[in-house]
Amino acid sequence: MEMKKRISLELRNRTPAEVAELVVDNCRTSDGEVEGLTDDFKELEFLSMVNVGLTSLAKLPSLPKLRKLELSDNNISGHLETLSEKSPNLTYLNLSGNKIKELSNVEALQNLKNLKSLDLFNCEITTLEEYRESIFELLPQVTYLDGFDQEDNEAPDSEADADDDEGEDGAGPTRDYDDEDDDEDEEVSEGREVGLSYLMKEKIQDDDDDYAEEEDGKGEDKNLHGL
Repeated sequence: MEMKKRISLELRNRTPAEVAELVVDNCRTSDGEVEGLTDDFKELEFLSMVNVGLTSLAKLPSLPKLRKLELSDNNISGHLETLSEKSPNLTYLNLSGNKIKELSNVEALQNLKNLKSLDLFNCEITTLEEYRESIFELLPQVTYLDGFDQEDNEAPDSEADADDDEGEDGAGPTRDYDDEDDDEDEEVSEGREVGLSYLMKEKIQDDDDDYAEEEDGKGEDKNLHGL
């Protein structure tokens, strides 16, 4: 499916200005350029164009609110200056599986001052000696390269964090089964004590009744002897 048609379908009766996320993975461009996207997508924050046959970003429209851009598995080899011109607020850029070979190919990303995460996995540039050190030096604003920071700490997964938050806040209070077991044990213990107390009282009452009957019997015997 052509990219222009795919974008039209993804609108789903919305205007471009109402779209915040757009995914057109695995469609096809006719000439290796971005097609069907216009400046009207001014609210777009997330754009994914994975495996669409892109060779250039020259026709990328102005997307001032774009934060995340997925461009993996295309044929982009450079000329990335368009990104800082059209999407200056990018924080995440995935160029894995493209034709990026030299440090000079990504030098233009220096102008993306908010860029925090860059992925160049499966690009030829990753085979360069001291590749990671060179990228972090060239792009000091980048915190995570190919999913890890300079100390090899893995980038946090936003979806997982969201799930964790939901588990803590959205799922309500968690049950403390140990406390419930303790409460049940206390209730059973108290029940046993009450039962024992009740039985003791019953026994004492029975003993008192037996004693009273015995005394009554003795009194009757005395009366008979007196007669």
